Amino acid sequence: MADLGSAVGAATASGADGANAPQGRPGDAFEQISAVADAVLYEGYLLYPYRRSSPKNRVRWQFGVLLPRDWVEQEGPVTPGISGSADSWYQQTECLVRIRREDAVVRVRVRYLQMQHKQVEAADADGTHHPVGSLRTDDGVTHLSFEEAVPRQTEVVLPLAELLRDGRTVAAGAPAGTEAEPLAAGAGRTVRRRWEVRAATTVVAEPLTPGLCRLRVRTENTSGAPDPQASRGEVLHRSLIATHCLLGGEGVEFISVIDPPSGLAEQVRDCRNAFTFPVLGGAPPKAPGDDGDGATGDVMLSAPIILPDHPQVAPESPGDLHDAAEIDEILTLRTMLLTDEEKAEARATDPRAAQILDRVDTMPPEVFARLHGTIRSLTPAGRPEAYGSPGSPIPGRPAWWQEGADEGLSPATDTVLVNGVPVGGGSRVQLRPRRRGADAQDMFLDQRTAQVAAVFHDVDGSVHLAVTVDDDPAAELHGWYGRFHYFQPDEVEPLGRADAPDPAGPPGHPPPPQSPRPHHPAGESEKGRSNGRS
Repeated sequence: MADLGSAVGAATASGADGANAPQGRPGDAFEQISAVADAVLYEGYLLYPYRRSSPKNRVRWQFGVLLPRDWVEQEGPVTPGISGSADSWYQQTECLVRIRREDAVVRVRVRYLQMQHKQVEAADADGTHHPVGSLRTDDGVTHLSFEEAVPRQTEVVLPLAELLRDGRTVAAGAPAGTEAEPLAAGAGRTVRRRWEVRAATTVVAEPLTPGLCRLRVRTENTSGAPDPQASRGEVLHRSLIATHCLLGGEGVEFISVIDPPSGLAEQVRDCRNAFTFPVLGGAPPKAPGDDGDGATGDVMLSAPIILPDHPQVAPESPGDLHDAAEIDEILTLRTMLLTDEEKAEARATDPRAAQILDRVDTMPPEVFARLHGTIRSLTPAGRPEAYGSPGSPIPGRPAWWQEGADEGLSPATDTVLVNGVPVGGGSRVQLRPRRRGADAQDMFLDQRTAQVAAVFHDVDGSVHLAVTVDDDPAAELHGWYGRFHYFQPDEVEPLGRADAPDPAGPPGHPPPPQSPRPHHPAGESEKGRSNGRS
């Protein structure tokens, strides 16, 4: 294998563990995002309570699944989009790259899971075997048939000059294989079988302006479905699962798709990402500026799950639980409470479930205590100049933990000044989420109009406006249950009567769906009403 720093042609590596991947400084860059990439690879692989009998572990493989084309397009072509939960036969990443050197090279690592069927077989008297769903051996261990998966990756290192000329296509599939493991006392065996997965990855670069190009990485499942009418479960054996890619190199700089420099916003909008979404990887800048220059980095992660730039796994997390949407402490507590019978079934279901149980059962108290939470964003004391900025305490008010901290606060009637205009419950605003650091869901509401339901003061001194979107048909339900979108004051623009769009819409167009506002203000408690937020 060639070191990236001295690559003259292409270096590729395929395998289950990536042990043969090229080493060097780019490998270090990929190492910075390895924990996040592994979390993407195994997201939803096996969910609490980690048992085969659990209904949610019977419907799996929901992200980044690339199926055979003739199966997935039986009823027509797939519809491109960034959602990685939609079935497809290909995945495409596009991003902008600044060229810093004439001899720049690009490194691409494509990763996915290959399904592996674990079949338990009982021994017959004549020396043959027959498949069973479960088998308990004389040593008291239960063995279960189940669908496992093997991690695969293909890596390619190419001179950028070659990609600008005509690109390169490399094989990214995985071979078939079968292994048998005898069980105790000749009771039977466990047979693990994998079907061949055929795939190809194409890397190409398109010149835009001097020193700038658009990089495209497209991975396709080139397998054919033996039976186009087969069930999804059957064709998954020939599919790429949890497919994603890592992008790096030397002499190149990647442009953020979320927060691009202002001069490159138009070119970023022309990037076409299908069934994946690229973000900058590695540690976030220690002191991000607000000069509008945008974000860049030396490594990107393109995943079938929408992430922010510089995603991180919390350092307090001792290991993967395969459910990043949950909280480690909650899952750990629930796993601790499983019965011995439930734990035995989980251990027999999958080796990764057994690892989770071992980690939970032997977790030291100090490690478990760290899962309770941490504070990373409080404003340091002794900085009165920070008053009035997000995250600073309100002058003259008790701290949130002191008695009387909530006195005088009324979310339904409080107001906050936005560009000199008092904004509170009932105010009309236009949503303008900040480009840097905004939640992906908030970005979908950019430029939409909304009505403020309440003004909330957080324990760290920051202010949040709870709003319902004007054309949301579920606005009444959201208001009733206290489920709002939350924006900070600098993310909205007050609308006067003259600025407010006509609810009926432009002439000749039907009015958008509307729902009446809740009869009870958001800050008013009511018997039987949930105060949850989302």
